[in-house]
Amino acid sequence: MSNLQRSILKNRLPPTIPGGRIGRSDSFKKSRIRDFKPTLWSDFFAEKEDVILDKKRTFRIYRTKQPQKPGPILLLLHGGGYSGLTWSHFCVEITRIIHCQCLAIDLRGHGDTKTEQEDDLSSDTLAEDIGDLVLKLYPDDIPPIYLVGHSMGGAIAVHFAHKAIISSIIGITVIDVVEGTAMEALASMQSFLRSRPTHFKSIPNAIEWCIRSGQIRNVDSAKVSMPGQIINCTTKLLATNELPLPEDEADDGTSPSSFTHPFSISEDEEMGNDNGGAPTTSTTTASGSENDSSLDSSDFKKPSLPNDESQKRYTWRIDLSKSEKYWVGWFTGLSEKFLNLRVPQQLLLASIDGLDKTLTVGQMQGRFQMQVLARCGHAVHEDRPHEVAEVISGHLIRNRFAEAAGEFHFHLPAC
Repeated sequence: MSNLQRSILKNRLPPTIPGGRIGRSDSFKKSRIRDFKPTLWSDFFAEKEDVILDKKRTFRIYRTKQPQKPGPILLLLHGGGYSGLTWSHFCVEITRIIHCQCLAIDLRGHGDTKTEQEDDLSSDTLAEDIGDLVLKLYPDDIPPIYLVGHSMGGAIAVHFAHKAIISSIIGITVIDVVEGTAMEALASMQSFLRSRPTHFKSIPNAIEWCIRSGQIRNVDSAKVSMPGQIINCTTKLLATNELPLPEDEADDGTSPSSFTHPFSISEDEEMGNDNGGAPTTSTTTASGSENDSSLDSSDFKKPSLPNDESQKRYTWRIDLSKSEKYWVGWFTGLSEKFLNLRVPQQLLLASIDGLDKTLTVGQMQGRFQMQVLARCGHAVHEDRPHEVAEVISGHLIRNRFAEAAGEFHFHLPAC
């Protein structure tokens, strides 16, 4: 691209599409001038609580306030490596649209949840945790529960619903996870994990990497989500426990040139390109999201890190590479289990190419609702929280599980 073309693109910003690739929000434009100050959980949730199940298990949960009218509980299950804070912006959006209460959980081994055997991430163990937590929170009368799960959390949601641990599940939405494509992607998952930096010098530094690497494409979401994914190397506490940051640490990003990552967002992609603003490459994950076969293991390069060991202050909360033995169990039989659930099902994908054969046949038979949200990455609900909230709200209203909180016009998806 010539300098003239680049200049034209910089000065011809298209209309804002929240969380999309074209027309970034004002907050994203601020991020280009080092605005990576983390935000607090309390900006999105009414309360947080550490729920003690027994001597071996204490689970962190986040809840929105009770709805003005009766509505379902949206039980939100995050993907591998994330935390309950991944749902922050989605919760704000959906509680504006419908009467419901959101309940976001830090799963075993993630976030501020503390358990023995944190490395046991088998489907059965995670499903048992969720069931015990629900029974602890609602010992007398379990309200209607609608499951929403992303990636690993989507697979666990299906497994949980299939085992029928509780009887009040009214429906399920699975976000960007499909058995066939997930199983195919497992071979490259370890290479992807090795490509990530092992440490960060500060919380804003981690947020900046999250955006520039393309892990999350919505800077506002990264500011609240990323601190829930890293811990202080000295205290071993989640980074969220250090917020709010002192002013002298709040603007501690790193120059873009210090990150070299195969999935980083180029300036051309940020501003739009000849493809209508769509990215020229996309990530390969164990989720079934949009992939690019040209990216093999030889393309992965670990981002550069500070030479000073004292600057390696934060690292990942969970070492996902150690969970490899459970990956096959998460996804095996997932499509059939999803189709055979006796509650309304919805599937949200980042790419139409994500469907496997089983789900393709099921979709043609009208056995579930599907929606593809373009111009977003694997973390669909973080990149485009408003659109995801609208799609799920429409599904809930259409099935008479919830009432609109105000005037809401939703057009049924075409696929």
